[in-house]
Amino acid sequence: MAGRIGSLILKDTIQFARDKTILAVVFWLYTIEVLICGYGMTFEVRDLPVAVVDNDRSPLSRDLIDRFELSEAFEIVGYPADPETAEQWMRRGKAQYGLVVPVNFGRDWENGQSPQLQVLLDGTNSNAASLAKDYTAEIVNRFQRERATAEPGGEIVRPAVQIWYNRAQTLESFVVLSMILAAVLMVGTIHSAATITREKEVGTIDQLMVTPTRIWEMFLAKTVPTLAVGVLGFFPSLFIIWWFGVPIHGSLLLFLALTAVFLFSAIAIGVLIASITKTLQQALLLCFFGLFPIMFLSGTMTPIDSMPAAIQPWTQISPLRHYMEIAMGIFLKGVGFAELWPAALKMAIIGAVLYLIAAMRFRQNIKAG
Repeated sequence: MAGRIGSLILKDTIQFARDKTILAVVFWLYTIEVLICGYGMTFEVRDLPVAVVDNDRSPLSRDLIDRFELSEAFEIVGYPADPETAEQWMRRGKAQYGLVVPVNFGRDWENGQSPQLQVLLDGTNSNAASLAKDYTAEIVNRFQRERATAEPGGEIVRPAVQIWYNRAQTLESFVVLSMILAAVLMVGTIHSAATITREKEVGTIDQLMVTPTRIWEMFLAKTVPTLAVGVLGFFPSLFIIWWFGVPIHGSLLLFLALTAVFLFSAIAIGVLIASITKTLQQALLLCFFGLFPIMFLSGTMTPIDSMPAAIQPWTQISPLRHYMEIAMGIFLKGVGFAELWPAALKMAIIGAVLYLIAAMRFRQNIKAG
């Protein structure tokens, strides 16, 4: 009996050692993925895009703005003419922070009055907003101490902080939406990869390839059911959204339509994985191998602006990043298609490119077979 068990263990060990795909996935999970997280994952706020409205344009206001510009936490992306334009920038995602310096800021300081700063924060990511508020207080306090020493008589600067889109600064909205979007991603990717790979194992795909059926027809047949399941599966999540009090400020119908676009790209990832793998075990492992970087690059774990500069451009290839932008925009900001079409277009392009690569892979497999 012991010999039989030993033989079975040896057989499975040899089979495992011969599977280069699984070995590569294991190596990635234990090394490269850990390295990426250690290098890029942070809960600090860095380079938060700031829109500055300087209505005073005095040496004192310039000194204060320079302190924000020199801070690692903030990056000034422009100087809109008025607070309304700054709000538009925040709605479009161009800025996540607005600093409004009032008229007579410098004169009020010199006359011993208490000038008031207006601080506008995007609360869709409550953790980033809370940290940004703390960094603001730190910069303003240091400014006051140093200015009070140089110019006795100046009064306290009072930042008037306004949190937009998530005034209570609760994590529930961000976490609930992030988990639902991740579930949509997993349904689209894993279901499509598993169904195609399972048919490859039993030989159904090979039988289809010797018929007049075209590759794009097979892709369409695999895409439509998964897309329907993914969209319809969102409806039970509405109860979770209601239960946690997540607001719906925008169009739910628009969100469902753009969810279908996202599922198109998620299913394309699964189809590409199926074109690479030979067994269901390989496909499932490769799904989990691929899904983590996609989620990491989406900004659900770490704010994109806080990631190292070398990693930030790569976030554009994650369809989940653009889906997050859509969900936060519709649910928390109430924006419409006019602001969200660039994100939808990027998801569609990612899906089309992945489908094209998968089709090329399947054609290569047919010729090799």
